[in-house]
Formats: sequence, structure tokens, C-alpha cells
Amino acid sequence: MKPTREQAFELLKEYNKTQSLVKHGLAVEATMRHFAKHFNEDEELWGIIGLVHDLDYEKFPEQHCIKTEEILKENNWPEEYIRAVLSHAWGTCNDIKPESLLEKTLFTIDELTGLVTTSALVRPTKSILDMTAKSVKKKWNNKNFAAKIDRSIIEKGAELMEMELTEIITLTIEGMAKIADQLELDGRLAET
Repeated sequence: MKPTREQAFELLKEYNKTQSLVKHGLAVEATMRHFAKHFNEDEELWGIIGLVHDLDYEKFPEQHCIKTEEILKENNWPEEYIRAVLSHAWGTCNDIKPESLLEKTLFTIDELTGLVTTSALVRPTKSILDMTAKSVKKKWNNKNFAAKIDRSIIEKGAELMEMELTEIITLTIEGMAKIADQLELDGRLAET
């Protein structure tokens, strides 16, 4: 059985009630779809994997990825989907090294979407729509800024992908910008 986007989103909402975690899933989904298009890969598959990658994080943070694997197996998800989802936590929660381009991309952009979001929210416009990779890179070495985001994971992912960090950041911004309204990164927060 190949899960649909609707099934993936329902599963995400079943296990995540916190709006920020749902938004993170949507941000990663949009970014994965954008990268899939960039690489001429399956946008639906990449998006679904991105959407559910942190499925268990709200309810089972101490068992992150362990519970996700159980939940996806209970829902008869294909093994390739499960492996791809689990690979995003390589080196932190498991030893499943990202091997496919899909897995390497997810590993790289998971943390990066958080850094892009935070970078957008400190801009006067509070918008991703006028943001560039340069804005994110300005904050890169400030360890106090978005301190929980592990830049070394993003750097390791860029090496795995054999891509320049600036290009990865640019593609991430472009992917997230497609759903800026859903992420509340469209400037509306600057108006309040």
C-alpha cells in the first residue's frame, strides 16, 4: 500500500496537536517537494516522507523514531518509506545512514527548515518571501541564534548531497516560500 498525502497528513495530526510541529512537518514537506522537482524525482513520495518524518516527536520525544517505525508498520507503510523517514535521525537517534538522494535531502533540510523559519521571524518583514540565503548565512555562526539547531548536521548533509550550502539554503527558502501563508511566514506577523 502506498500512503496518500491525505493519509499522511491525518496521521501527522493524530500524533501532533502542537501547531509548531504541524508547521514543521508542512515546511519539510514543501521543501522536499521542491527538491524532488529540482532533481526530477517523485514529488509525492518525497513530500509524504517529509510530512511524517517527526511523527512521534510530540508524544514520544524520548523514543523518537522508535515509535514512528511502530506507527508506520501498524499502518502498513512500505519499508522504503519507513527507512527513509528513520534515516533523518542518523547519528542522533539511530544508525540508519541516509543512502538515497531522498534520504540525504531529508537529513540535510530537516534542521535547516527550522533555521530558515527562525531567520525569517527575526526579519522586520517577518517574511520568507523577501529572504535570501545570505540572510540565513549571516546568522550561521551565531551559536546563540536558534541555539538548538545543529548546524553540523546540515553541513554533514550538504557533504552527503555533494552540494554547496548556499544552494541548499536557497532551494529550502524557495520550497518553504510556496506555502509561506500556511507557515505564517508571509509577513502577516509584522502587521500585528
